[in-house]
Amino acid sequence: MKVMKLHSIRLKMLLMLFSSIGITAALLIILYALSTLILSIPAIKPPLVWIINHIGSDPVMLVTGIILFFASYYMSTKWFVLDLQKIQTGLQDITAGRFDSRIELKSQDELGVVASSINRMTEQLNVYLEEIRNGLREIAKGNFDTDIPVQSGSQLGEVAESINQMSRQLHQSILEERNAEKTKNDLITGVSHDLRTPLTSILGFLEVIEEDRYQDEVELRYYVNIAYEKAQNLKKLIDDLFEYTRINNGLPLDIQKIDMAQFIRQLIEEFVPALEKSGMECKLAAEEGLIIQADGAQLVRAYENLITNAIRYGDSGKKIDIAVRSDGNQVSISFTNYGDPIPERDLPFIFDRFYRVETSRSKQTGGTGLGLAITKSIVEIQGGEIRVRSDQQRTTFETRFPKVV
Repeated sequence: MKVMKLHSIRLKMLLMLFSSIGITAALLIILYALSTLILSIPAIKPPLVWIINHIGSDPVMLVTGIILFFASYYMSTKWFVLDLQKIQTGLQDITAGRFDSRIELKSQDELGVVASSINRMTEQLNVYLEEIRNGLREIAKGNFDTDIPVQSGSQLGEVAESINQMSRQLHQSILEERNAEKTKNDLITGVSHDLRTPLTSILGFLEVIEEDRYQDEVELRYYVNIAYEKAQNLKKLIDDLFEYTRINNGLPLDIQKIDMAQFIRQLIEEFVPALEKSGMECKLAAEEGLIIQADGAQLVRAYENLITNAIRYGDSGKKIDIAVRSDGNQVSISFTNYGDPIPERDLPFIFDRFYRVETSRSKQTGGTGLGLAITKSIVEIQGGEIRVRSDQQRTTFETRFPKVV
């Protein structure tokens, strides 16, 4: 059956060839039988007699047979040409983008198979394009979680995959924009609250002074000192806020190789007066020759925050342990104090801006809620990471940077 299909057009062509030969032969026999009648026609007889006498009857019959053969063969193959024209018209419609057009052929030969294959192809393309259009409509409505089915191995499948990737990226960009807007609003809310509190206190004490509602110079100085301390806290908050926004807006970095053992030793020397004042000691356990690449000035700012917090909140433990060690392809720098632990519920939020573990205690010790957020930003923009762990015995802040070999 398969062989018959492969050769169906050939068989039809052979059949048309033999039928044309048969028709030609039959017509020649009829013409020969009617030759006497034809020669009796006065208008035709003289030229026919002249042609037969000068050329011969056999050549005349041969030429007549050839003409009749081509005429009959042309008429019998007309269906073949019409089928080809239908296929051509259908392909032109598909080329023009009209994938809903169909090629209507009733024949079961190779041309019919080609037409059916083209119809199936256009139908599949039309269905898939409709799926892509529906997906794009959903995406246009804001449903970015819509996934267009991807047909592997086809260019339309690649288009669908590209649209899905574009949709996911657009969704991510919108989420980031919303998060950025929320972050900005949260920042404004936090700044407004933290600025209002000291400003209210300053204005209150200045109002007392302005209206002479103090008993003597001692009380006046007391009010002035409180207003001055609030102003200092306000300045520190503004400085920290400026530092935080500057870092997160793309701070230019001066990246250099830093020997961390030497770096931490120099940093500890700067805190000797503060440690002595708090009655604390600082111990360093450092492996020598551990090099990282970072901006030294910014790293000082980050580690100053960690040591300051260790002194401020770990003074009851009377000591700070700092360790510099190698861990695989990273350098670990940890700061451990033995004061009151950080509650477990607060650990996930400890690096959030304006977050305070103990609000009243933070305000009393001058915390702005931005120090650890600044530290985290500084560490991360230099390719490092920071983490915290705390229990009843100790609280440890650890930073890690890639080790330079």
